Amino acid sequence: MSTLDAVLSRIDQDIDQSLERLFALLRIASVSTDAAYKEHCRAAAEYVANDLKSIGFAAELRATEGHPVVVGKSNGAAGPRVLFYGHYDVQPVDPLDLWKSPPFEPRIETLDGGRKIIVARGACDDKGQAMTFIEACRAYKAVTGKLPLAITTMIEGEEECGSQHLFKFVRDNADEFRLDMALVCDTAMWNRDTPAVTTSLRGLVYEEVTVTCADRDLHSGLFGGAAQNPLRVLSKVLGALWDDDGRVTIPGFYDGVKELPADIKADLEGLNLTAEDFLGQIGLKIPSGEKGRLILEQTTTRPTAEINGIVGGYTGEGAKTVIPGQATAKVSFRLVGEQDPEKIRDGFRAFVRARLPADCKAEFANFGLAPALQLSFDNPALTKARRVLAEEWGHKAVAVGAGGSIPIVADFKHVLGMDSLLVGFALDDDRVHSPNEKFDLKCFHKGIRSWARILDALSTP
Repeated sequence: MSTLDAVLSRIDQDIDQSLERLFALLRIASVSTDAAYKEHCRAAAEYVANDLKSIGFAAELRATEGHPVVVGKSNGAAGPRVLFYGHYDVQPVDPLDLWKSPPFEPRIETLDGGRKIIVARGACDDKGQAMTFIEACRAYKAVTGKLPLAITTMIEGEEECGSQHLFKFVRDNADEFRLDMALVCDTAMWNRDTPAVTTSLRGLVYEEVTVTCADRDLHSGLFGGAAQNPLRVLSKVLGALWDDDGRVTIPGFYDGVKELPADIKADLEGLNLTAEDFLGQIGLKIPSGEKGRLILEQTTTRPTAEINGIVGGYTGEGAKTVIPGQATAKVSFRLVGEQDPEKIRDGFRAFVRARLPADCKAEFANFGLAPALQLSFDNPALTKARRVLAEEWGHKAVAVGAGGSIPIVADFKHVLGMDSLLVGFALDDDRVHSPNEKFDLKCFHKGIRSWARILDALSTP
C-alpha cells in the first residue's frame, strides 16, 4: 500500500471522529458581525488553535483590532511552502424561526434517496470546508508522523464582515507569510459529482453617486417643465452605461480584460449550461450581459456594471407631487483580469460628470475597491490539482471562474506575490448565509480525501 493509499484509508476509518471534531466547532456561535458574540468568536479561534496543536502545529492566536487570526506552523518535507486560508466566523442566523432545528446544534439529516447532509450555521461556510483541510493533515500525521509540505495556516474570524482587519494584518506581517503559494477552501464544486478549481475571482468597485439639481424639493406644478429633475438626469446617465450589445461604455473599461484560452472555453461549453437552465430558477430566461458570450462567461470571467439601488424624492404612501432636489444611486462593478479598480472608479466618475447639465453637480463615495484575481492556467499546481480531483471524484475537474470575490485572496497575489489554489466542496443548494445551511456529508468526506491527494501531488516534483 502506498503512503497516499494508507492516508486515504485512515481518513475513511476516522470519518466519524472527524465529524465529532467538526460538530464541536459548529456548536460555537462565532457570529463575527455582532459584538455580542465576541467571546464566542474567541472560543472558536481557541478551538481551531488547539486542534492544530493536537496534530503538531505550533499554533497561536494573533491579535488584530477585531477578532484574532489563528496562525499555525508546521514543518514538512521538501516542496512548496504553502499558506492555508480559511475562516472560523459565521453569518448571523436571522430569521431564527425559519430554522428547522437550532442553528448551533449540528445534526445529520437524511434526504430522500439517502443523501446525508450536515445541518448547522457554518456547516459549509466555512467551518466544514476548513476542516476538510485540517482533517487531511491529521490523517497524514497519523500515518507518516509528519506532513508532506511545510504548511502555515491563516484562519481568520472576520471574513463574514469584510475581513476588515485582516488586510492590515497581512501587510504588517508580509515577510512572515510570503511563501510559495496559498491554498483556499471556501469555494464550490460544479455539481454533486463534478469537482472544480476556481481560477479567478472578480474584483469590486462600489460607488455611490448623488446628483443635486435644485437646492430643495420643488412643487412639480410650479416648477415642472423648467427645473432639472435629478432622478431623470441620473436615470439618463446610468442608462448610458451600456450599449445595445450589453457592453459597458465607460472609456477604457475593458483595458486588462483577456479572452479565455481555447481549451478552457471549450471545457465551459462542454458543461452545456444554458441561459434557460441558469435563469429559469429565478423566473427569467433571457440574459442581459454581453451578446455572444456563454452564460458562464457573463457570470464569472467578464466584467460587469450593475445598479444596486436608486432613490430620490417621495417614496412614501400615497402621492406627493414634488421634483426632488437630489437623487442617489449605488453602482457596482465586478472586475476581471488586470482591470485597475482606481481607473474604473475614476472612469465612472468622469463618465457621470461629462453627462451632467451645467447647473447640476455630482458627489461620490466609495465603498469597495478590490482588484480581480486570475490564476495562471498553466500553473503546475492547477494541473496537478485537476488531475487528482478527477481521480477522487471520477469526473474531470472544471477550471471555472467565480462571480464573487474573497477579498484577501487578491492581497495574497498583490501584497505577498503568491498565486492561490482555490478548491472547495460547496454546492448550489447548501443555503449558505440562509436558514438551514447544510454541507453534504459526501462533500465533507471526499473533500478530506481530495486535500490529501492534493497535498501528495504538490509534494511530488
